[in-house]
Amino acid sequence: MVRVRVEVDASNGIIGREPEMARILRGLFPERAENSSALLLVGESGIGKTTLLHAVEAEAARRGTTVISCAGSRAEHTLEHGALHQLLRPALKHLPRIPVPQRAALSRALGLHHTAARVTGPDQDGADDRLLVGLGSLNLLLASARHRPVTIVVDDMQWLDGASLRTVLFVARRLVGEPVGLLAAVRGDSAAGPGWPGFEQVPVGPLSAEAAGRLLDAQPVVPRGWGRRQVLRAAAGLPLALVELARDAAERGASGWDPGVGADFALPARLEKAFAERLGALSASTRQVLLFAAAADGPDMAAALSAAASVPGGAEAWAAAKDARLVRLVSGRVEFRHPLMRSAVYGAASFTERRETHLRLADGLAGEPDRRAWHLAAACLAPDESVAGALVETAGRARRRGGSRLAAAALERAARLSEQGRARARRLLDACDLAAHAGEPWWVEALAGEVAAATDDTEMLAAAALRRGWAMAATGRQRAALSQLLPLAADMTETSPVTALEAISHGAVVLYCSGDVTLRRQALAALADIPEDVGSAHEQVWARACCDPFGDRRGVLAALARATAETDGLPERSTMLGSAAWLLDETALAVRLLSAATERVREVPTAGSGATVGQTLALAQFDAGAWDAACESAGDARRAAAENGLETATWVAVYVNAMVLASRGEDARALMGRAVTGLDVSESRALGVRTARVRAAVAAAEGDHPVEFELLRGLFTTGPEPRPVHYHCSLYGVGDLAAAAVRVGRPEEALAVVAAVERWVGDGMSDRLRLIVARARALLCEGEDAEGLFRTVVEDSMGEQWPFERAVASLEFGEWLRRRRRMSEARAQLARALTVFERLRALPWVERTAGELRACGVPVRDAEGRPGPVERLTPQQLQIARLAATGLTNRQIGERLLLSARTVGFHLYQVFPKLGVSSRTQLHDALGRARRTQERRPEAASTGGADHPGGAPRLLSPPRRRTAR
Repeated sequence: MVRVRVEVDASNGIIGREPEMARILRGLFPERAENSSALLLVGESGIGKTTLLHAVEAEAARRGTTVISCAGSRAEHTLEHGALHQLLRPALKHLPRIPVPQRAALSRALGLHHTAARVTGPDQDGADDRLLVGLGSLNLLLASARHRPVTIVVDDMQWLDGASLRTVLFVARRLVGEPVGLLAAVRGDSAAGPGWPGFEQVPVGPLSAEAAGRLLDAQPVVPRGWGRRQVLRAAAGLPLALVELARDAAERGASGWDPGVGADFALPARLEKAFAERLGALSASTRQVLLFAAAADGPDMAAALSAAASVPGGAEAWAAAKDARLVRLVSGRVEFRHPLMRSAVYGAASFTERRETHLRLADGLAGEPDRRAWHLAAACLAPDESVAGALVETAGRARRRGGSRLAAAALERAARLSEQGRARARRLLDACDLAAHAGEPWWVEALAGEVAAATDDTEMLAAAALRRGWAMAATGRQRAALSQLLPLAADMTETSPVTALEAISHGAVVLYCSGDVTLRRQALAALADIPEDVGSAHEQVWARACCDPFGDRRGVLAALARATAETDGLPERSTMLGSAAWLLDETALAVRLLSAATERVREVPTAGSGATVGQTLALAQFDAGAWDAACESAGDARRAAAENGLETATWVAVYVNAMVLASRGEDARALMGRAVTGLDVSESRALGVRTARVRAAVAAAEGDHPVEFELLRGLFTTGPEPRPVHYHCSLYGVGDLAAAAVRVGRPEEALAVVAAVERWVGDGMSDRLRLIVARARALLCEGEDAEGLFRTVVEDSMGEQWPFERAVASLEFGEWLRRRRRMSEARAQLARALTVFERLRALPWVERTAGELRACGVPVRDAEGRPGPVERLTPQQLQIARLAATGLTNRQIGERLLLSARTVGFHLYQVFPKLGVSSRTQLHDALGRARRTQERRPEAASTGGADHPGGAPRLLSPPRRRTAR
């Protein structure tokens, strides 16, 4: 439920308060002095007014403004001029500059020694002295602002003493056109604050849901999963509550959250003080009716109102609560103005009072067994099997409705009301399964830990270890997860092969991410001892495909076909089978199964399941050329994974987004870098390989082929027999490695890697990998033998499953044909590639293909049907222009492209007029405009939809040859 952040993001400002800060700065530091105004922040306690004031003080100091401040205090509320003394103390050195009568009155008010003659008039508390004190304060502040502007900051203005408040209001009405700004904060309803003249109100309301999430994520310890949702719901956008509840969650851990009725938690001391102080003045009957409302959830409010009707003076009690601005009474409903007030009311009552309240509510809910069971549980002091049984029945009904999270909470409470032993352990294990289905790994781990305290049954302890290992795997703690799961699998292969299979199935994704050779060998050894007909078919397929996708490929494919035909549509089974299909390069089947699982998850929302299936679906959609859909799936998975602490799913989703960006010519290195910040990539070979592939794609788009080659070469070990760094991910980079090797003149190294891959995979090679290896062979082949290899890649019907990879091969074949002056054949291959690249908006590939088509004598039209400026550049000119736009000098560009600096300068001399620029600094914008124009091409070029091939590239007809006369 709670995880410690690896790194806390620093925030350059107040999270979620950008509009308020902008309004304040405009008011305090206007462009024209006559537009300045006094501003009043109005908001409830804990809403963040003081934080805003501190931020403004820092900004004012940065701008060279003198800041003077004071804060109201309840202890000094009756001390006349006490706050004014605090405010004006830094400016008292300017006292001699103000007129003598004002100086005398101000000195008397502030208790300063002054021998000036007393001004004739009423006593010193009379109207004349109040005027003189106000004028003296104003002139003192103006004297301070003579050399530097002054910013006045007043916090908790509602606690200023009366005399100080009158003076501050006097000053506020007279600041227009003066180099003095005033910002004050007052507690109150943001919609109807105090109507003090001279102030312009700035309402400070609750944070938005998005801003509240960002603030919570910025805390040193971040609640995850259900605990995160509880904090966000309870805080209701109150910054103080978010900070305090996050700290409290870190101290109590996952077990500190009560899933039952009534308040979800006891308020931390600071929050209890802030919210409970308003309860002290209420009558006993008002507190009692409020307790009924606090103890009831929304569906129970009718029963709460019915029970509260028996309280003497109930109607008057509700009216008093409303007048105290604690609740709203709307159409027979009671709503607390803030959820934390509900917790404050509940926490202020004794257990006896709460117990009696829940029993009364249970009596009123006799016809609703689920609600009644929760209230009976809240009234229990000791284990009670009858109440525990009622909660088990409640969990069963919730499970049938698809409410996994609620069912898990009911079983957890039932376990706590059970006697120690098998019954408690069994209920905890069932709650683990439901929490896992809901995607709550931290909750699962906490529940599994309680099993060991409940029983010493070996079978149950093994089941708890299995679930704890799954939770560790889901949250990215790979070494800890494998230390739980692999020994369990080895120990259970003879006594309980089903448990051993489950252990390997749960640990398979961790093994995949880790890529550790030794650990994988242990898993394969355990799998070899488990009969293929043991356990569920989907777990068998998933475990064997994930641990060794190329070993017994035919056998696993046959098992996949059988399991797919027999699947009952449950999302977790479809997810396992779809993931196995993706690993086996059955991409179309993977998309179908995973899409079906996604639709099922949406019908029965479980955030964790959505994250798991979404990240794998995104991978399959990316391979299938449905890039926009892949980004959408990755985004959904990323949000659900971040909410529940599913680190592995987060990494995969980020990789898909980054790979799409890189393939479209965007710099995705920062995005991928943030995903791996604070992580030991050596423990996750899959993540390391994927990071390298993203960076290589960016380097390729930038024309930095030496860096591209080094990154791709790093996917394999060095030495005479290169081995893949990761047994699956590394293999799919071999085609790009060959292309980069040719560009940098190091084909021998790539050739050794290709040969090693062929030997290492052997007969288990999938169709996709076979085509990738054939492409690499074609690129590295000398002579005319390359044509047959290229044709194998571009004409094999199996390649239609992977359109981008096939388009890259068509482009490279077109380049090969053009160099041999077979222009007609080259144009056909290049046009085919351009159609795919334009549909995918793979702009670097579009530019490269368009350049090759121009070299074949086929100019490419822009979105308006005219040749664009970029299309008028030769491929080399375009490459040089893009490098120059990054800030490289002619010499640096020449070193990268093996050209002289003089040749680079000559090309740039020709590029400038074609792009309509006159200097290097304009190149970036000119190329950006051309790229944005190309981004609109797919809509004009394709008739087949966003993710289906269609349309044709916009090509100008080649110029006709004129007959010589």
